[in-house]
Amino acid sequence: MPEDPTLSIEALAAFVDAHPRLFVLTGAGVSTDSGIPDYRDARGDWKRPPPVSHQAFMGSAAVRRRYWARSLVGFRALAGAHPGPAHIALATLERQGRIVRLVTQNVDGLHQRAGSRWVTDLHGQADVVKCMNCGATLMRHALHDELARRNPQWLSLSAEVGPDGDADLDGHDFSNFEVPACQRCRVGILKPDVVFFGDNVPKARSETAFAALDEASAMLVVGSSLMVYSGFRFARHAAANGKPIACLNLGATRADALYDIKVSAAIGPTLTAMVDHLDGRKRQNPAEAGF
Repeated sequence: MPEDPTLSIEALAAFVDAHPRLFVLTGAGVSTDSGIPDYRDARGDWKRPPPVSHQAFMGSAAVRRRYWARSLVGFRALAGAHPGPAHIALATLERQGRIVRLVTQNVDGLHQRAGSRWVTDLHGQADVVKCMNCGATLMRHALHDELARRNPQWLSLSAEVGPDGDADLDGHDFSNFEVPACQRCRVGILKPDVVFFGDNVPKARSETAFAALDEASAMLVVGSSLMVYSGFRFARHAAANGKPIACLNLGATRADALYDIKVSAAIGPTLTAMVDHLDGRKRQNPAEAGF
């Protein structure tokens, strides 16, 4: 039997109202309304081949040519995306003082563009590129401009795009795709300043997130299957410390056994309706809403 959307919204609103200092963890599901696809299906399985690993990217010039060629074609989907209803609803909850920290597994920067301020980009942001030799950084659009100048024949291509801006260009010959080295040190490998698979989240970033979780009264998971351990560990930590956890996600997650409440529904519309529901309760009874 399908889940009653009204009951789902009321259950989430009651959870948020009962736990006014939330630690929120978001994943690819919050950005699908912005035109950025997610990684996994309803069972938590990959919808497409997993993204490139850190080890493969650093160890092979051929892998790097393939990555940057596909990115040159596909990254425009991320660069042109705008915040969706889920980002806007979460920014509203933060302004209301209900969120102590939002930790996102996404690299699209859309939470900040929607107005959220207390954000930890767990895996970094995709619009920055870093030299792996000297540490110099540059904005990704500058590198893409250089890639386009060197490889103009690739600009006319289009393909299905993944959540990280990776275009499906299998079958193309990447051997002549030109990728520049770092302009500062002249030898360094340029890599998006994000955590690739097989890499580690920077320690300071993890510590900031865990400190916020310890301060929070409860945890809310939104749009993440938590199949990647870097996200799942926060749910495990919250459960181990007796903190209630609610989840809004379409499909199975790695932490399904840990939730006090799980709602399987469209994320953007459900969050928007939940915020409206909370606002309605506040207008009806300001003292009960705690403002």
